[in-house]
Amino acid sequence: MPKIDLSRVTPRTGSIYPAPYDAEMAGRSSLRVGDAGGLTQFGANIVILAPGAKSSLRHWHERQDEFVMVIHGACTLIDDDGEHHMQAGDCATFPAGDGNGHHLVNHTAEEARFLVIGTRTPEEAAWYSDIDLKVTMSAEGAAFTRKDGTPYKGDDK
Repeated sequence: MPKIDLSRVTPRTGSIYPAPYDAEMAGRSSLRVGDAGGLTQFGANIVILAPGAKSSLRHWHERQDEFVMVIHGACTLIDDDGEHHMQAGDCATFPAGDGNGHHLVNHTAEEARFLVIGTRTPEEAAWYSDIDLKVTMSAEGAAFTRKDGTPYKGDDK
């Protein structure tokens, strides 16, 4: 099994979120380690959160399982049940279809990192718990709509 040289994996920054939500991802980057190793059946990424950064908008997936494990520092998992402190070695799971919207936020003064592993499916839909937004993923890319399916025109919260 080939060892992945993390120093050769280019950090990915930015967001596919439409404005104004894309700006909320400042301070977040990821290393696509699964892609670097040629994986195709599931994704594996190391997400890096600067102090004050968040992993994503609070969301849940229809078809894809997610597993996270904090590997450096500490962060706060925020889900429908509240806030949960997580430190290196702590894990959380998010089964497909479970409407418990979640994300991680770094409320500390130090960088935090976590490993996220998730199912890859040809199509997927994710729902954003705190805003009127949904994304549908397919071979054509990401399509953002309101939760009722009407087009999201951007820049209007």
